[in-house]
Amino acid sequence: MKYSIQGSRLVIHRQPMQIWIEPWGPNSLRVRASCETEMDPHDWALSEPVPRTQSQIDIRTVDMTDPWNRQNPGKKAEGEEAHIVNGGIEAVVSPEGWISFRHENKVLLEEYWRTRDHLNRYTVPLRMEAREMKPVPGTDSWSLVARFEAKEQEKIFGMGQYQDAQLDKKGSILELAHRNSQASVPFYVSSLGYGFLWNNPAVGTVTFGKNRTEWSVASTRKLDYFVTWGDTPAQIMAQYTLATGRSPMMPDYGMGYWQCKLRYRTQEEVLAVAREHKRRGLPMDVIVIDFFHWPLQGDYCFDSRCFPDPRAMVEELKAMGIRTVVSVWPTVDERSVNYGTMEENGMFVRPERGVSTFSTWMGPSRLYDATNPEAQKFLWETCRKNYGSLGIENYWLDEAEPEYGPYDYDHYRYWAGPSLQVSNLYPVGYAKGFYEGQRADGKEDILSLIRCAWAGSQKYAALTWSGDIHSSFRSMREQLQAGLSMGMAGIPWWTCDIGGFLGGDANDPHFRELLVRWFAWAAFLPVFRMHGERQPWYERDTVYIDGVEQLSSGQDNEVWSFGDDVYQVLSRYLFIRERMRPYIRETMLAAHTSGAPVIRPLFYNFPDDPLAWSTEDVYLFGDRLLVAPVFEDGARERKVYLPAGAEWTDAYTGKTYAGGQCVTVPAPLDVIPVFFRDNFRLEIY
Repeated sequence: MKYSIQGSRLVIHRQPMQIWIEPWGPNSLRVRASCETEMDPHDWALSEPVPRTQSQIDIRTVDMTDPWNRQNPGKKAEGEEAHIVNGGIEAVVSPEGWISFRHENKVLLEEYWRTRDHLNRYTVPLRMEAREMKPVPGTDSWSLVARFEAKEQEKIFGMGQYQDAQLDKKGSILELAHRNSQASVPFYVSSLGYGFLWNNPAVGTVTFGKNRTEWSVASTRKLDYFVTWGDTPAQIMAQYTLATGRSPMMPDYGMGYWQCKLRYRTQEEVLAVAREHKRRGLPMDVIVIDFFHWPLQGDYCFDSRCFPDPRAMVEELKAMGIRTVVSVWPTVDERSVNYGTMEENGMFVRPERGVSTFSTWMGPSRLYDATNPEAQKFLWETCRKNYGSLGIENYWLDEAEPEYGPYDYDHYRYWAGPSLQVSNLYPVGYAKGFYEGQRADGKEDILSLIRCAWAGSQKYAALTWSGDIHSSFRSMREQLQAGLSMGMAGIPWWTCDIGGFLGGDANDPHFRELLVRWFAWAAFLPVFRMHGERQPWYERDTVYIDGVEQLSSGQDNEVWSFGDDVYQVLSRYLFIRERMRPYIRETMLAAHTSGAPVIRPLFYNFPDDPLAWSTEDVYLFGDRLLVAPVFEDGARERKVYLPAGAEWTDAYTGKTYAGGQCVTVPAPLDVIPVFFRDNFRLEIY
């Protein structure tokens, strides 16, 4: 093994691998490794220009004498140890070539190895290396495993959106792949004072075990990760988002109320709902027109038989102060007017073998390739022509994982490469195409609702929601950690379907209680959006039009659709949200300027409180509101931990508590416990 220095980069030559360590913004280091002649040039999520920092590189001779050497007791032995320092973070490379990351001599993270020492002796006979790249026979790719030491008491937060209740990911096994309701965003913040990005869009797995942390992918060209040190979680997030991008300033309309259901089937249904909202004096900023408003998948236009004058519809909605959002799917029916052009120009995801039709639901279809710049441009220009010309400025980019059936990632190939290597880039390209298209047209207040994200999606105005989730208190509880984890992974614009998407019976009193609790909670989320299919579905009025099967819809899903008692509560929270808008605007500005999550775990603002790191059922909305959703059917009070270092005032009772204690507070059906920090106040109740 030997070292070389290339400018501010330390290069380790350890056959058959070359390893690069270099500064990548303040207090941050990027590590790349390859067994190929040249390093793969892709920056993936680390695509933002970061401030240039000058590293300090020092290669030292160190005493490695082994006093237990029986053959040559006391024989002098030396090795070379390399140090690279960038601000508050230092990487130390041992004489064996293994890396540890430190701050002021405190180890933050270190590679896991159990193999030979610098004298070529097995110190541990496991023969397990920290980095393993093995060629995949018959291809030009490599399988990769990277191992790190597990630290006792370490807590891990972030990693995107997974459907479980674990905010602290320590002990979790996570798939590095997207699915409906799952978004892999492989960045985490550690309680030990560092952040870590796995900068690789390949499909794989990470295990945060008690004995070691292990990242693995089946097909890639290099190892690539980023480590950043910070005094606080806020500093870590600021440095990470500096390197991967920050969300734009959320447009004002995004902070209000969004009305949606599965699905408004006609122009008149859309207008009737909007008119009724305004007749009742209720606020609404956005109404969403869901899927199959088109003749065929991939036509990307309104079906004139159901939407005879969409321009007039959009103009009437705009006159009421309501934005129109339309659903866009990546599926293109083989009978679509756009199919031939897209097929001829290589704009579809391709199979590695077998037939190219990936879905037969509502017609045989293929998937648009969101990694292809020409396909991105074509899709945007088609939507601009067919929707933008009507005055529509916002899009719902659905199926953005994309949703395969089944998720056989080895079967698909993108413009950017094999699915196994690049699949997780799909939602980034999907959002990027619409964002850059609108920017080129001079638009500024851009926002796209999208069902998935990867690291860097945030800079393309991606508002991620948590997919087709179940209507249950368990699912509601899981969405809290999903939203917090997305925020800690750098995706601050996040929401979920109020009441859940699947299985909610509009006439069931238990569902109605769930809806009330969820609606109240959603008023304190980054985006306040009603959605769901609501059981039972309506009977189809028409099964086929021109030989094409038509989709029906679930029950009504407006605030007045669930009885007068429910309506009184839901309408109350519409106005609570309106009164919060100045505070929400302030919080969104912080996300834009510093990368701060809009909703965040307690430790984000109170890192010196140990209990703040282990409290997972309440959260902070911005710097000054603590929110405690009610997750139990029939509950009428709530136990809440209030972090130390502040005073907290119950917005409902007006009672003030010292931080650092658990309190039990009233939570009648129409109240979600909310607390003001110190002297801050809002008119909520």
